[in-house]
Amino acid sequence: MTRVQNGAMAKSTETEIAKFVAKYTPEMAREIKATRAKMRALVPRGYEMVYDNYNSLVFGFSPNERPLDAPLSLAAMPRWVTLCFLWGVKLKDPKGLLRGEGNQVRHVRLMGGAKDLEDKDIRALIDQALATRGEAFAAAPKLTTVIRSVSAKQRDRRPKGEG
Repeated sequence: MTRVQNGAMAKSTETEIAKFVAKYTPEMAREIKATRAKMRALVPRGYEMVYDNYNSLVFGFSPNERPLDAPLSLAAMPRWVTLCFLWGVKLKDPKGLLRGEGNQVRHVRLMGGAKDLEDKDIRALIDQALATRGEAFAAAPKLTTVIRSVSAKQRDRRPKGEG
């Protein structure tokens, strides 16, 4: 596990994340960077946990280092970024934006990219999700990035035909 604090460690972690992002097309890499930057601004405290998984590159946002306490995450797919809500089934969603059939997780595809995080209805969902851990986020340290895992085997990060 790599932890960002200050100095060289922060640079090496960001360098590693840049390598993860570079697996995507240049257009998707820009969207991933922009979406991540907006989420980091929305969640300035706690832990940003990074997983370069088999299916996607994930940035989870939690008030502590427990993945199960991360109410929000971003999953970068080859053609879009998905905003995931760990306890999305409990959120009020009057516009019907949330997708998913499971017992707990819901998501929204950010087809407009990082700009979608400015949409008032999506922001209302984000605000609800963050409020579930509001006190914990308020007491958390300044946002710290932790690389939690890197899968040896991964699906192609680029759409078919865009190698």
